[in-house]
Amino acid sequence: MVHLLLGYRELRDSRYYRDDPMVKRLLGLRRLPDVGTVSRALANADTESVERLRHLCRQLVLERLQVLGLYRLTLDFDGSVISTGRSAEGTAVGYNKKKKGARSYYPLFCTIAQTGQVFDVLHRSGNVHDSNGAQGFILQCIQVIRKSFPGIRIEVRMDSAFFSDGIVGALDDLGVEFTLSVPFERFSELKGIIEGRKRWRRFNGELSYFETRWKPKKWDQRYRFVFIRQRSKVQQKGPIQMDLFVPHEYGHEFKVMVTNKCIRMKKVLCFHNGRGSQEGVFGELKTHSQMDYVAVRRLNGNQVYLLSAVLAHNLSRELQMATLPRVRNTTEKRTALWEFQQLETIRQKLIQRAGRLTKPQGRLTLTMSANDAVRKELLHYLNALNEAA
Repeated sequence: MVHLLLGYRELRDSRYYRDDPMVKRLLGLRRLPDVGTVSRALANADTESVERLRHLCRQLVLERLQVLGLYRLTLDFDGSVISTGRSAEGTAVGYNKKKKGARSYYPLFCTIAQTGQVFDVLHRSGNVHDSNGAQGFILQCIQVIRKSFPGIRIEVRMDSAFFSDGIVGALDDLGVEFTLSVPFERFSELKGIIEGRKRWRRFNGELSYFETRWKPKKWDQRYRFVFIRQRSKVQQKGPIQMDLFVPHEYGHEFKVMVTNKCIRMKKVLCFHNGRGSQEGVFGELKTHSQMDYVAVRRLNGNQVYLLSAVLAHNLSRELQMATLPRVRNTTEKRTALWEFQQLETIRQKLIQRAGRLTKPQGRLTLTMSANDAVRKELLHYLNALNEAA
């Protein structure tokens, strides 16, 4: 995790800081292990180690939520592809629009919208569908949170890959509020409903909508389906075969959501569109925490590396939440309550600074250049952390 916080990616990059006295002091070691030792340690990791890291990740997030005391908590679920050029255990060739034909993992993430942290990860091979193992994972995350916070109201947002009778029914039975995108390809009836609609309610200059109680044929219960039509300046140029399933009208794009929320359509749409913040979390995890790197050939070792990247990201967010004030309350899109800096920005300001450890009068001292901005930033964090302790 320290390796990732420092901004390094491959295991062999550790040779660039193996003689750094600050890193040695932080880790409590006189000599840092070489690359082969670290690689073997990862390769020898067992399932119990992975589960303990998952538990630690959940526990750190729960401790922050305990401090916040939120009335409402928003969970976003989605998968992200981790590609590799090597043949690692548990990888498989699946859907990968950026690196077609590459072997990959496809973990499923649960993120907290209010803090921008990853709550838990379900590791999967790259040839599975988004919904593979999703229902059990979703219910497990909800169960853990409700056990810690019995009275909290939980909301869930997901894309169309998770649309199923089992997931929708389970969330509704648990009293969890949800919004899910609905796939046109699986329900051709939706195309007929949209094309047969003559009157659309105007939302603004770009959007119009209507809603109805509906259910697919094999479902037992009807739910609230919201149909949205948006003006489009660009002509759709999808595959011809898709016109059999997706509604087509020049100048408009369509989407459908299913929800059990009882609020106005405007708030439902804003809430669901807030899912985009999760893509920002994935982007930061891959760019600044090196989550998309496959470190070894063993599955458990790669799971440990992935969870270390998640912990590095979560700790960077925790540092900012512990030392900076909240800038907003809950919004319709459930935007994060803080304006977070990226981990790379924190590195440039604080970590990647020249300095040396000295002992004037026998007292260990970190000596750095006399930069007022750096001094002010460091003292701010130190004072805030001392007060929090």
